[in-house]
Amino acid sequence: MSKQNFTIHLGGIKMTVGSQVKQAIAGLKSVQASFEQFALQTENQQAKQLYTNAAEQTKQVLQQVEPRISEIEQEEPQYKQM
Repeated sequence: MSKQNFTIHLGGIKMTVGSQVKQAIAGLKSVQASFEQFALQTENQQAKQLYTNAAEQTKQVLQQVEPRISEIEQEEPQYKQM
């Protein structure tokens, strides 16, 4: 399988797959933290459970996606610089 360098140009901003994955991970971490905060702030037990479950599901997604960064960095060393 040949290695390809994928880039996307958004309004003059060049984004590689590596930078997009890192950006997505940062967003997921923010979402997870928000769900955890919502769970702490609410007194409604049903809502608390909903937010706790959502935070846990987001954590599971992160655990699946985060290893992809090291794979991308091994495939395309220039991604380490982002």
